[in-house]
Amino acid sequence: MITGELRNKIDKLWEEFWTGGIANPLQVIEQITFLLFARMLDMTESRNEKRAARTGKPLANPIFSKAEQELRWSNFKNLAAPLLLPLVRDKVFPHFRLLGGQGSLFAEYMKDAQLMVQKPSLLVSAINMIDALPLERTDIKGDLYEYLLSKLSQAGVNGQFRTPRHIIRFMVEMLDPKADETIADPACGTAGFLVGAAEYVLEKYTSPGGVVVEEGQKIFSGDLLSEAARKHRQRGMFHGFDFDVTMLRIAAMNLVLHGIEEPDIHYQDTLSTTFPERFRRQSQEAFDMVLANPPFKGSLDYSDVQPALLARVKTKKTELLFVTLILRMLRLGGRSATIVPDGVLFGSTNAHQALRKMLIEENQLDAVISLPAGVFKPYAGVSTAILAFTKGGRTNEVFFYDVQADGFSLDDKRDLIEANDLPTALQCWKKRDPKKYKDRTGKVFFVSAKEIADNNYDLSLNRYKETVHEEQHHEAPRTLLARMKRLETDIQHEIANLEAMLK
Repeated sequence: MITGELRNKIDKLWEEFWTGGIANPLQVIEQITFLLFARMLDMTESRNEKRAARTGKPLANPIFSKAEQELRWSNFKNLAAPLLLPLVRDKVFPHFRLLGGQGSLFAEYMKDAQLMVQKPSLLVSAINMIDALPLERTDIKGDLYEYLLSKLSQAGVNGQFRTPRHIIRFMVEMLDPKADETIADPACGTAGFLVGAAEYVLEKYTSPGGVVVEEGQKIFSGDLLSEAARKHRQRGMFHGFDFDVTMLRIAAMNLVLHGIEEPDIHYQDTLSTTFPERFRRQSQEAFDMVLANPPFKGSLDYSDVQPALLARVKTKKTELLFVTLILRMLRLGGRSATIVPDGVLFGSTNAHQALRKMLIEENQLDAVISLPAGVFKPYAGVSTAILAFTKGGRTNEVFFYDVQADGFSLDDKRDLIEANDLPTALQCWKKRDPKKYKDRTGKVFFVSAKEIADNNYDLSLNRYKETVHEEQHHEAPRTLLARMKRLETDIQHEIANLEAMLK
């Protein structure tokens, strides 16, 4: 979370845009993101130049040609206001549209990108503030997005807030993506899951000698990736969908900054009837992996929902429809880690039970990871769980883990704390063995599919967790009464002594 001085800087930057005439919160976020993107492009180019100089190899695919050096943040940030505004508006922003290549999806989403700032003084102020942000810290960009999105009036209602990075990392490590797989998010938002998976793949396929430390940060080269796998990661591995154009632009910029040359990000409501019409290949049996935290507050009109989804689960609830959609998008043997509200686990409607039965009887439900209620604070306090499942097959045993702490306080402040169950949960998951975890009084245990079916396919952890009741020993009533009489006598004696002293 953004705290202290950094939070104050972002608040001040937001206020500058607000007082400068840009009142729409999404427009403020978009404009700030464009400027962050401009700075990070320059930082990325500088890193690549240093690496090229160190290796003696020419710079491959430069972001800025020799003729475009004036478009670099480090070169224009100190320009006087009258020169700065036309340069950024008329040259830097048009350059954004060319980054993904002519005709690319990135260029498509950036074609309408424009600088909304009209006051030169506001642009100077914004650039100075962004230049002071510690963007060289690899963990700061996600926090910036998270804090900016928290300012949306609809945050937490339309689902427009980031999944915490450590939860994303946990889910990615659970699924352990491979270099030749394809990964999707049907409600990608700012592409946090796709970026998390991209970073993980790069780290996984980097040898110890391929790790470079630059400015105190580890840079993973991905030197163990074949040339085909490297191209696949850059151009074909990651796929996202969302129906908010601003979120798509942010997602596209986020992916480009993480080395994804051609982000495959599409404007699409994936629950709607138009998804299989517009994206026939992606809508069914297309992906090896789906990572998602889909919006789960709201319901849809039946006429707007894909008939294929309603045929499996007759419901208007988005949280049930998205799980059904994800199963449909996965290839046979494909796997997913998806965040759902607790109601999905124990809801008693026909649709709830039908979905859970489908997960157990027609697929392989691998795990139910219960998360503490404060994980998404300050945006939402709803209790959630991670469902990990594999398409096809049949469930035998389900891995349950009760995460009670995630390394942060569970209040609105979300301060760092020592208690953190996630590393242990991941370790147990990787070494999972139904024979080993038979004791249901702890945080981890297995439950058979038969037992779950016998309980109306209830997946709530507390349904199966056993509570140890310690026997309480109390003194006999006569003994307690005698003690009370002695105390009463002592009190009366002390009161008598006080009265004697006052005479």
